[in-house]
Amino acid sequence: MFADRARIFVRSGKGGDGHVSFRREKYVPAGGPDGGDGGRGGDVIFEVDEGLNTLVDFRNTRKYRAEDGEPGGKRNCRGRDGEDMVIRVPQGTVIREAKSGQIITDMSGDNRRIVLLSGGRGGNGNQHYATSTMQAPKYAQPGQPARELELLLELKLIADVGLVGFPNVGKSTFLSRVTNARPKIANYHFTTVSPNLGVVDLEGAKGFVIADIPGLIEGASEGVGLGHEFLRHIERTKLIVHIVDAAGTEGRDPVADIYAINKELEAYNPELAKRPQIIAANKIDAIFDPLSDPVRAVREEFEPQGIPVYPISAVSGQGVKELLYRIQETLEGMNQEVTVFQREYDLQSHQEEGAEAPYTVEYNARENVYVVEGPRIEKMLGYTNLDSEKGFTFFQNFLKDTGILQELEALGIQDGDTVRIYGLQFDYYK
Repeated sequence: MFADRARIFVRSGKGGDGHVSFRREKYVPAGGPDGGDGGRGGDVIFEVDEGLNTLVDFRNTRKYRAEDGEPGGKRNCRGRDGEDMVIRVPQGTVIREAKSGQIITDMSGDNRRIVLLSGGRGGNGNQHYATSTMQAPKYAQPGQPARELELLLELKLIADVGLVGFPNVGKSTFLSRVTNARPKIANYHFTTVSPNLGVVDLEGAKGFVIADIPGLIEGASEGVGLGHEFLRHIERTKLIVHIVDAAGTEGRDPVADIYAINKELEAYNPELAKRPQIIAANKIDAIFDPLSDPVRAVREEFEPQGIPVYPISAVSGQGVKELLYRIQETLEGMNQEVTVFQREYDLQSHQEEGAEAPYTVEYNARENVYVVEGPRIEKMLGYTNLDSEKGFTFFQNFLKDTGILQELEALGIQDGDTVRIYGLQFDYYK
């Protein structure tokens, strides 16, 4: 089965919590703190695997989680780091953020391995908080939380040349003749239900990769038929080769077909219509009318536009060699770098934007309570132990330094009033 899209959920590992413990040995009745640090959570890593050419594995497994870090232990024992989750994908996989559809990264070119989500850092054990005035700290730092993301994986084939054409014009026959690809071939529409890749080897010249894109129909750019399923696979190609039925065996007009296909390419992605093109006028072995010259009509229409036309027979091989060398010559004069789609979604900034996001301070008249919320406050509560005297003092200073106390007073808070912060309730006293 060929699969070129998948939707998955990924989660990095949570950092292990720091440990609270004290040295207890015979003859050492008042040992100091010896709580160990938590281990680091595992990363989520994407890696290119040359042995893969489809995303079918992601149809069965949709959730990928790195291992959490272990909590710290007694006697300064550090928790074990969580194992990374390495996700292997085919070359050419574009990774998008699911909600926005924006590109996070493109696993193409030199981009072979990327740490997409970093694991949470392990929390410090209570040994780190001993001071001259507090020699027995009873709190430790929690590990950093895990990061999670829903992703869209989209495979865009990496090929130098993309074959396009209406169904049943001979693209699969052409590909099977010039490469080692073995597509299914039969005399009915939409024989090809998945893209086929093949390598063309030329004597005395550099070879190239060619992709047979399943037959297009009018409206493909709007999703009619299998349009959107396959048009994405020619976005990386440097050169587009139109294969048309020059003999009109099904009553089609090759000139009209070429214009129709170009219209679909432009509607899907205007850049595609600007790519260099070559027309392969196929099935010349089936032209039996000596008074008819459909190839000439195609040439007169498109060669003045700078699009060369090559008459071929994919069945007999006539004209195929000349076409291949023209393709190779055209590619030689083009940029040889793989088209890599640029990042649109800045993962780092989206992960950090909540840390400094503004808080809200409101009075709920119905419940007669003051409500304080905001991502920064929620994060602070995650690493503050309010059960300890030092932790609660830090919490009070945080409210003062951020201006939250000032805003509460501006709303008219009085001694004894209730303040609710993410499920925690406190009585206010100035």
